Amino acid sequence: MTRLWNEPADFADEMIAGFVAANGRYVRRVSGGVVRSTVVPDGQVAVVIGGGSGHYPAFGGLVGQGLAHGAAMGNLFASPSTQQVHSVAAAAEHGGGVFLSYGNYAGDVLNFDSAQDRLRAEGIPCETVTVTDDISSASVDERHKRRGIAGDLTVFRIAAAAAEAGYDLAGVTTVARRANDRTRSFGVAFTGCTLPGAEQPLFSVPEGRMAVGLGIHGEPGIDETDVPTADELAELLTARLLTELPDDIAQTNGGRVVPILNGLGSVKYEELFVVYGRIAQLLGDAGVEIVDPHVGEYCTSFDMAGTSLTLLWLDDELAELWDTPVDTPAYRRGSVVAAAHDDTAASAETTLDIPAASEGSRAAAALAAHAVTVIAETIDTHVDELGRLDQIAGDGDHGIGMQRGARAARAAAAAAVEGGAGAGTVLVHAADAWSDRAGGTSGALWGVILRSIGETIGDDDAPSAASVAAGVAAASDGVTAYGKAEVGDKTMVDALVPFSASLTQGVAAGATLSAAWQKAADAATRAAAATADLLPRMGRARPHAEKSLGTPDPGAHSLALIATAIGALLIDASDERN
Repeated sequence: MTRLWNEPADFADEMIAGFVAANGRYVRRVSGGVVRSTVVPDGQVAVVIGGGSGHYPAFGGLVGQGLAHGAAMGNLFASPSTQQVHSVAAAAEHGGGVFLSYGNYAGDVLNFDSAQDRLRAEGIPCETVTVTDDISSASVDERHKRRGIAGDLTVFRIAAAAAEAGYDLAGVTTVARRANDRTRSFGVAFTGCTLPGAEQPLFSVPEGRMAVGLGIHGEPGIDETDVPTADELAELLTARLLTELPDDIAQTNGGRVVPILNGLGSVKYEELFVVYGRIAQLLGDAGVEIVDPHVGEYCTSFDMAGTSLTLLWLDDELAELWDTPVDTPAYRRGSVVAAAHDDTAASAETTLDIPAASEGSRAAAALAAHAVTVIAETIDTHVDELGRLDQIAGDGDHGIGMQRGARAARAAAAAAVEGGAGAGTVLVHAADAWSDRAGGTSGALWGVILRSIGETIGDDDAPSAASVAAGVAAASDGVTAYGKAEVGDKTMVDALVPFSASLTQGVAAGATLSAAWQKAADAATRAAAATADLLPRMGRARPHAEKSLGTPDPGAHSLALIATAIGALLIDASDERN
């Protein structure tokens, strides 16, 4: 278990601060993560990587000469927010455009894609390759749905080497995509991992058993077996990977691979060496030439006891790029000529932007802020329950992620009210704070929800029942468009769509906002409960679809809880006016 922390909610921020303090030779902190602290040549493509914290040396530990130019570092097991990715990319860019790469997880895709759109809108060329190396997370026919695990390193390193060699953005993207296509990984675990402050691990494995095909965020394995011997484990890992060769490789004999035996946090290096000895024999027996073997920790999962094997199948160009020297806090290869230190200062924080608002809108701002407070209090009450629901087939962090976001939103809403904001601006500021602080899928989507409502009700007039219903409808449309989920996918959309439809119908029929909201909240509650009968088709729960049967979707459930709590607030507010 994780033993050392101060306040669990502050763990990621304090970890990053300490990491930068210890590694100023390589990195400097910027809003959202870190960038190189050394001078980067003008015109060089900036390789920006990222993901949730808890996987060191991924992602900040891989920033430095010969590897990444910057890393967006999210909260624990939560993707960085759009704001974080954009901030890091803007700081790392030096005139050659930005190349983004990260593991293929729903929250990362949402936030990195949104940041890419912002960068392009600002005139900065940007391209992306998501890492999809984990063969256990989807079939061959759906390789685009696979998640990224320790194979991140191969794609990051090839992309960065190409940038170092002077490739343009299109060239970096092409060679990185080929590296991803030629990378395969497979992992196992003997115990789960425990987040700071948590009393229980995100998942558990029975004594003497091994989870097969697990994810690096605590997602349970897709199978379970007795713990094998070291040689038997080597045979399992190697056999699984050699049964699925890249499309352009016909046979193992004569192939060249970089093998990466990755420890997930608690397996000792000595154990890994015992396993690798047999892996090397098996690869040799298959006629494979081993190039630059890696044994150690490259993408961990806090204290998880487990390991994964990655194979990068080289061609001549990839082999040449792989030899590029690298010097980062956690990963070094070859000899790098040290670059000069970059004394660029971090940009100052932006000031609070409060546009003019009508008296009616400012009067309603207090109720809007109170609603955000109710959201935070509701999540605080149910945070453990939401984590347990998410633990069934996901990574167990829905509760703490929602808590981080809601608390940040509450503080931002209060500051906006104090600054004289109208109701719309209060919700927009809350939205930005939520998405920035929480990161992840839920952070991005709740940012969409609050911003859509805020922008719809605006600051010109006091919110009406019709404008609030229109705002919720815009939020529902925004979430489905942004997250690409539909009703039936077992996501928050399953509760949000019926909630919005009921609210719109009630207001159109002449009901008061409080009465229409109460009825809509009941519809959301019923819809959220009904998700227990669905199989997930989106997000991290998808590879473990059958495990979630009988359990409601945590995102839908949390939305229903929030809708019900705000309904009670609206009734109280209506009673006070009467």
